[in-house]
Amino acid sequence: MIRIKRIAKSFLYAIRGLIKTFQEEQNFKIQSMVAVIILALGFYFEITRIEWIFLVLVIGLVLLMEVLNSAVERIVDILKPRIDTYVKEIKDIMAAAVMLSAIIAVVIGLLIFIPYFY
Repeated sequence: MIRIKRIAKSFLYAIRGLIKTFQEEQNFKIQSMVAVIILALGFYFEITRIEWIFLVLVIGLVLLMEVLNSAVERIVDILKPRIDTYVKEIKDIMAAAVMLSAIIAVVIGLLIFIPYFY
């Protein structure tokens, strides 16, 4: 049976997590601001439905990776005193994942928007 209170609590926890990430993670703030600008450009240029789909997907990918990176960083910070070299490697790998998602987003963004500038 579906419990509405339980679902509502789950959404509340998720929203709190997003707010916490936005408040504490500078990169998430920057990525969110860039996302708003890119979405505004999408409205300005009246991009197609398929372009919107790709745009929303890659924006979501970057923000999702940043949230995941923040969570993993917190987890490995707990281990820091015991496993020092692995902590650095894990953080570097997660940063690489965020960077790769951002590069993918930039490439797709350029493929979408460059034709509108000509």
